[in-house]
Amino acid sequence: MEQVKMVADNGHVDGQKENTRKRKSKLWAYVLWLFGGLFGAHHVYLERDLQALAYFSTFGGYFGLGWLRDIYRIPCYVRDANDDPNFLNEFKKNVKLYRKPPFSAVRFAAQNAVAYMWAEIFRNAVPEDELFGINFRHLLILTPLVIALGVWTVGNIGREQGSIWITLCTAYLFYPMLTYIGDDTVWIFVMVVSASLSFDTFSKEWRLKPRKKRSFIKRMLHLSVAAMISMSLLGSYLYFNAVITDSEGEEIKLSEAIQHFLTSPIWLDLQASLKATWDQAVHQGFWATWAQLVDLTDPRGEINAYKVLGLSQTATQSDVTSRWRALSRDNHPDKIKGSEEERRRAQEKFMEIQQAYEILSKAKIRRQRRNRKSDESFESN
Repeated sequence: MEQVKMVADNGHVDGQKENTRKRKSKLWAYVLWLFGGLFGAHHVYLERDLQALAYFSTFGGYFGLGWLRDIYRIPCYVRDANDDPNFLNEFKKNVKLYRKPPFSAVRFAAQNAVAYMWAEIFRNAVPEDELFGINFRHLLILTPLVIALGVWTVGNIGREQGSIWITLCTAYLFYPMLTYIGDDTVWIFVMVVSASLSFDTFSKEWRLKPRKKRSFIKRMLHLSVAAMISMSLLGSYLYFNAVITDSEGEEIKLSEAIQHFLTSPIWLDLQASLKATWDQAVHQGFWATWAQLVDLTDPRGEINAYKVLGLSQTATQSDVTSRWRALSRDNHPDKIKGSEEERRRAQEKFMEIQQAYEILSKAKIRRQRRNRKSDESFESN
C-alpha cells in the first residue's frame, strides 16, 4: 500500500507539472524511429536515454530487432513520457498486484543479448599483441564489469530499476570458470545468464519515483561519452584484431589489408578517375560532368552494341549494317555442326549481334527524329 501511495503522490505531482512540461508527440516519435531509430533517436526524444544507448551500441536493438518491435511499442512509450493518466493507473495496478516487477521474457532476453554483445565487443577490442611493450590482455578481467553494465542498462529502462552490485558480484563469481570451461564463448554466455538471473531475482524493483530531470545538454554529453566509448571499442577491434580470409584460406589482419588496398592498382586507378572527374566538374560545371557520367554508364546500351559489332563509335550507319550482315552470316547457328554446347554458344552470340544491331538502328531513328524537330524549330523561328 505504501508503494501504491507513493505512485499516486508522484502521479499527482506529475499531473500538476503536465501543463508546464512539453508533451511528446507520437508523430515525431515515429518520424525519428523511421529516420534515426537504429541509433536510438526516438528514445532520446522520449528521454529514454538508457534504451537509446542500448540501441546505438547494438545496431538498432540487436541488429534491428528492437527497432522493429518499437513499431507497436512507441504509443506506450509516448504515454509513459507524457505521464498519461491511463498509463499511470495501469502502472499503479501492477504495483499493487505485484510486489516486484514480474518476469518479462522480452526484457530478460534483451538483458542477455546486450550484455553478451558488449562483452564480445570488449573482449575482441583488447589487442592480442603487445603495444609499446605493454600486454593489454590483462584488461579482460573487466569482462564481468562490462556484462554487469549491460544487464543493468536494460534492467533500468522504463519503470523498472535495480542495483548493479549483486549482478556484478555474480558475474565475477563465475569469472574463474574459464579455467574449467575453456571456451571463451560459453564462458561469457554462462556469466551473462547468471548475471541476468541474479538481477531479475535479487535486484529488480519498481521505479516509484520519477527520474531526476537533466538538461538536454547534460543528457547529450553523457550519451556522447558513452557512444564514443562504444565506437572506440569497435574501432579497436577492427584495427587490432579483425581479420579477413584470402582466396588461399589464410587470415590477414584487416588493418594490414586496408593498407595494402590503398597501394593497390585498383585503388590508384579509381583515385585517379575520381580526381579527374572532380577536376572536370570544377572546370566544366557539375551538370555537364554529370551528363557525361550518365552517358558513360551506357544507359541505352549503344557503347556495348558498338563493341559487340567490333566497331568504333564514329562508325556510320552503313558500316553498322554491313558489319551486322557479315557477323550474322558467320555466326548463324545453322552453320555450326559441333556439339550441343557449341551450338548453344553460337545461338547466344547470334542473338547478341541482333540485339546490338537493333539498339543502333533505334539510335539512328532517334537522331533523325531529333534532327527533324530541330530543323522544324529553326524554320519556324
